[in-house]
Amino acid sequence: MMGRTKKIGPTGGLKARYGATVRKRYIEVVTETKRRRRCPQCHMRSIKRQSVGLWRCNKCGLVFTGGAYTPSTKLGETAKRAAKSISAGS
Repeated sequence: MMGRTKKIGPTGGLKARYGATVRKRYIEVVTETKRRRRCPQCHMRSIKRQSVGLWRCNKCGLVFTGGAYTPSTKLGETAKRAAKSISAGS
């Protein structure tokens, strides 16, 4: 009988190079980037990353900017809240 093979995941192409810590970070970034997310306009789970910082909804075609690996960042959320409070106060 043959033995089982290891589950490799996104770091399969890296093999035994670069060290465990770097490979773990790489797994985090890749899985976060590939994850399906909700569209801010049509609310379907169809957001995909087009390029660094550009995100596109496959359903409604909305293209918007965000973080390099996630559609929204903590800094972006803070800025949105600040802009909303300023516009509400005027």
